[in-house]
Amino acid sequence: MKNIAVVGTGYVGLVTGTCFAENGNNVICVDIDEEKVNQMKNGEVPIYEPHLDVLFERNIKENRLRFTTDLAEAIENAEIIFLALPTPPGEDGSADLSYVLGVAEQLGGMIKEYKVIVDKSTVPVGTAEKVTAAVAKNATVDFDVVSNPEFLREGFAVDDFLKPDRVVIGTESDRARKIMGDLYKPFVRQGNPVIFMDEKSAELTKYAANAFLATKITFMNEIANFCEKVGANVDHVRMGMGSDTRIGNRFLFPGIGFGGSCFPKDVSALIRSGNQEDFDFEIINSVLEVNERQKVKLVEKLKHHFGSLKGMKFALWGLAFKPETDDIREAPALYIIRELLNEGAEIVAYDPEAMANVKKVIGDKIKYVDHQYDALDGADALLIATEWSVFRNPDFKTIESKLKNKVIFDGRNLYDLDEMKNLGFYYESIGRNKIG
Repeated sequence: MKNIAVVGTGYVGLVTGTCFAENGNNVICVDIDEEKVNQMKNGEVPIYEPHLDVLFERNIKENRLRFTTDLAEAIENAEIIFLALPTPPGEDGSADLSYVLGVAEQLGGMIKEYKVIVDKSTVPVGTAEKVTAAVAKNATVDFDVVSNPEFLREGFAVDDFLKPDRVVIGTESDRARKIMGDLYKPFVRQGNPVIFMDEKSAELTKYAANAFLATKITFMNEIANFCEKVGANVDHVRMGMGSDTRIGNRFLFPGIGFGGSCFPKDVSALIRSGNQEDFDFEIINSVLEVNERQKVKLVEKLKHHFGSLKGMKFALWGLAFKPETDDIREAPALYIIRELLNEGAEIVAYDPEAMANVKKVIGDKIKYVDHQYDALDGADALLIATEWSVFRNPDFKTIESKLKNKVIFDGRNLYDLDEMKNLGFYYESIGRNKIG
């Protein structure tokens, strides 16, 4: 059992704190948002993440998980301090480290004994050195700064934390290495590796992993777009590629681009880090360019099919950037909405979890409904932007009865082409032949 402080209670911080508590550690999470802290003290989870609520409630009840707005209180008895603070992209794409470095300076004046300070946020290469310098400004005791990047998938974050494929720990301190190794030992009992390396390599590992996955997605989207040109079926191509063990079948599903809090931000930050070293990431630059175009692919298809979209009404299923989350950061649906509004179209949207977050961003520029089929009433077409399970096996008779036209534009390739043909729908997806 260890005493742990987690600074920041976003997706990463809250999952980190809760999962460490679930393994018997005493965890105190700190956040400057007093309303949010009070909400969590009352047992309310401020984010949607499957299975998190059960662990959250259990560990609060067992008094292993506590919350405060007082940084000094949080770190007083903590042996390990995790920094899970936002690193938002600046205008030039670089990661903004002001939150991380600001807290690091405060910590220097607060720590009274040796602490391990862990960068859990995704940060550029060299950040551990900057955090060390920031803490050292005011510190009078020994400390170590460790890089421990997270590899959590929203929608699967609890499982990813409790049963990690690997744990990456960047430190050249034997003392910190032993503490971190002991902390993660319960999570890797099945033999998955804890990989120790230097801090810079650990920092780069996170960016390199996300950039590679983003590249894989974008490559498949380009193949899908070419399939449409030559009449090939991307589903067949994907299966033929994915069966090659050198490639693997994950992240080969085509669609309308990647979004979320990680891939766009991390790819941009890596490009910016390269620029600062006079290094041009040519492939990764292309990934971002292609992804931006892919996000509005459905709108291009709509314009090609209908011509002018002015005055038309579209039902939109899915607002989150992926299923099983309420996160809308860089969601393709937001890009689709923007383009359709610019074309003078009306949008009625449904999402199981993300509608409240979209309302905060775009307000009443579009309409929202509480049930997925209500979005269809009198719409000229149905658009699908997120592959929620509830959309995978719909009542097509209800869809037909409510739509003005039997037209579906599917950005996630949810439906079988033969079935759509038999049902008599006009159906366009990504990288497959049109039906109807």
